[in-house]
Order: sequence, then structure tokens, then C-alpha cells
Amino acid sequence: MAEIARLNGSSDWIDLGFVERERTPEPAMMLGIRSHVAGLSLSNTVDLLEDLGVDRSRKAIHDWVQKADLQPEPGKSPNQIAIDETVIRINDQQFWLYAAGDPARNELLHIRLFSTTTTALTEIFLRELQQKHDIETAEFLVDGAQHLQTALQRAGLRFQISRHGNRNTIERIFRELKRRTSSFSNCFSHVEPETAENWLQSFARWHNASN
Repeated sequence: MAEIARLNGSSDWIDLGFVERERTPEPAMMLGIRSHVAGLSLSNTVDLLEDLGVDRSRKAIHDWVQKADLQPEPGKSPNQIAIDETVIRINDQQFWLYAAGDPARNELLHIRLFSTTTTALTEIFLRELQQKHDIETAEFLVDGAQHLQTALQRAGLRFQISRHGNRNTIERIFRELKRRTSSFSNCFSHVEPETAENWLQSFARWHNASN
């Protein structure tokens, strides 16, 4: 299986505190979560576990990822923050993925999924980012999107317009995310937006742990 080559790494970032009377060995659960978050489809993750003698369904693996509630770790103090959005499709509907990253560490700081993109929603995203990290003295790197600039101004946060350089961190992460989700045809089908957002946040935690 070609995907296996990119699944190596530690599982220390996965907290199995949600497990109650689970019949699957914890190392197998961690491998299943890590593999699916890294971009392996549910069907291929089932096959991977079967090769190890663990017989679990697609739903079981899906539930592990959802219950683990993986998100980027809070408490960071970045000097710069790159912020951007990209389109994600869920059940043939368009959603906007907001992401903020630390260019110096190539880490995602916060990630959210919204049904549209407005100044008000950007302000919500920034408030959540402020609650999770120390960003008061950080410089934000944004493109020419006016709603991003307006929201940052209203929040009293410094920013500069940058279409290259360190702001490309978010573009690289978006490209990586879409490559990882190639087994989903770059979209999510037959899921609720909350489920897709949970997977995307789990991807962010995996991405940070894999740096």
C-alpha cells in the first residue's frame, strides 16, 4: 500500500482518554487514527488494521477520530501569523476553511470551517484564536482580502499585506491538506459539516506533531 510510507511517526499526540470498554488494542487504535488523519481512506485504514489482525469497521475508525477530539495545542506565542481561507466542498456544497499558522514553526494554530466568508465570521475566528494563543504582539500576514484586513483592524491587531514569503506557509499547508484528502476526492461526502471540521482539526494536530 503506497500510503503506508507516510504514516510513520509518534502517536504521543493522540489522547485515548475517551476509550471505555474498547475491545481494540490501544496501539491499533492509535495507528488507525493516525493513518486516517494522515489521509488514508477509511476503507484502506480497515485493510491496514486487518493486516495486523485487527478487524474493525469503517464506522469504528471514524468514531475513534471523532471522539479523540484532536485540535492544535493552545498556548503558543508566535511572532508572525499567516492567515488565509480556502474552499472545501461537503456534499456538493461550498464551505470556507479558515486557518492561522505560525510560519516560523510551520504549525497550524487554529482552524475552522464556515458556510461563507464575511468580516463578522473572520472576527469570530480571530476571537477564538485570541482565546487559544498569545497573539497580541504578533504581526499578521494577509493577502488583499478586505474582510481580513477589516477584522484585524477592529481587533486592534497588527498586519501587513504579503502575497509571498512567510505567508506562503498557509498556502503550502493547504496544498498538503488537499493532497492528504485526495482519497476523499478533495471533498467530504455523506457527512455533516461538524464532522468534516473535526477531521480537519485532527489533521492540524497531526500536521503539527509531524513537523
